[in-house]
Amino acid sequence: MIGISADFDPVHLGHMDLIRKARELGDEMGKEVVIYLNKGYSANHAPFFVSFEGRSEMALEAGADRIVPIEGLHHRLTMSYTVPIRIAMMIQDGVTDYVDAAEVNPSQIKKYAARFIRRGIFSGIPRNLPNRNVIRWYAVNEFLYQRFNRKMKFHFIPEGKVNGEKISGRQIRSEILENNLHIPGSVKKLLPKSTVRILEEEIEKGTVPETRDMDVLLKRLNTTSRHNLLNIAHLNAGAVEHIIQGRWYQAENQVWASLRQAGYGPVLSRLALSCVEEDVTRREIYELIKDYEKQGIIPPDQTVERVIERDWFVSNMVETGLNSSEAHEKFLNGARTKDKPLYTFDAGLHLRSFELPKLEEGLKAHLYVDKRGVLACELKTSEGKVKSPLKLPGKMATYLRLLVDSQIIPLEGELVKKKRGWRIRLKVG
Repeated sequence: MIGISADFDPVHLGHMDLIRKARELGDEMGKEVVIYLNKGYSANHAPFFVSFEGRSEMALEAGADRIVPIEGLHHRLTMSYTVPIRIAMMIQDGVTDYVDAAEVNPSQIKKYAARFIRRGIFSGIPRNLPNRNVIRWYAVNEFLYQRFNRKMKFHFIPEGKVNGEKISGRQIRSEILENNLHIPGSVKKLLPKSTVRILEEEIEKGTVPETRDMDVLLKRLNTTSRHNLLNIAHLNAGAVEHIIQGRWYQAENQVWASLRQAGYGPVLSRLALSCVEEDVTRREIYELIKDYEKQGIIPPDQTVERVIERDWFVSNMVETGLNSSEAHEKFLNGARTKDKPLYTFDAGLHLRSFELPKLEEGLKAHLYVDKRGVLACELKTSEGKVKSPLKLPGKMATYLRLLVDSQIIPLEGELVKKKRGWRIRLKVG
């Protein structure tokens, strides 16, 4: 099979070039052209402009033989996880050749990719690298060769341009919205006739654009408790604090402002909002990644154990006087601690005398970070809530905070009775 992985939202002339190249290869080799089309959420974690059915029809009319839906990934995982999963799926399905567009020379892509292949690190590819996502695809394809003993052959074509300007799907969608869902002439010249026809039919049916369920999203953002927000995947303590400070939300752009204040960029903001909307928890993400780890698909530097190991290393190094950035760089370069990360440890509590009779062993402790940035927990007893800061040595407090801010590692706490009083037993992962 000849494969292409895409959003195609909508299919434009640049996409036509991709399908045309795939069609040429398919006809030469006697193979079908298959589009692995994202469904539900785009690769950038946003709702689509055009429905899956509409985009599928556009791709088929452009020359593809078959559509394979890719769903359930892009509202849960970052690109560094979805790319190996999608490539593995294509290799297992029998895709032998992959077609993509790139601005830089293919030899440059291979040169850039070799850096990451050599280190075995495929996350954190610098944003200033040209065609960084194409580089990621090429590098991960090489990595997965050791798992499947086969890989896809990449075929690169130049990125689609009109009058020297790169064709932008985002710009196409924006102009259609600005023209009250009419397709202006400036956009029509960027689209094949079949796309224009199908797009007009979709607009007539009222399926364009697809949107978030704002009632669900805003209700959750306005009413969910601090500790429950922290259980949602891809929300760190800073994001939770700014979300709570920004209440009461009435529109999506207000939420974006809060996430921006927390240091979230556009891509992570879209992913976080998708997780809130779909109620995606850290536990769900953790188990999903673990499942793909068992299949040998997740690169070693992205396993959940490696995330935990990194946080343990950084907390140890911070204790010696290094800052987090320096410690993280040392970890990337292969430095490790002699001891293994703790997956279970106890934290003390600040309790008032009148709260003690309410407590009973085994109560679930809901972890959160309070508005002062202090690690704390909430216990729900039969007589009401008990809240307390957590008492931890410096290294363990740093370790716990890094795990909280990992966005994907689930944390659980349970009240236990010790000789010297009550403790919260914390469990990682």
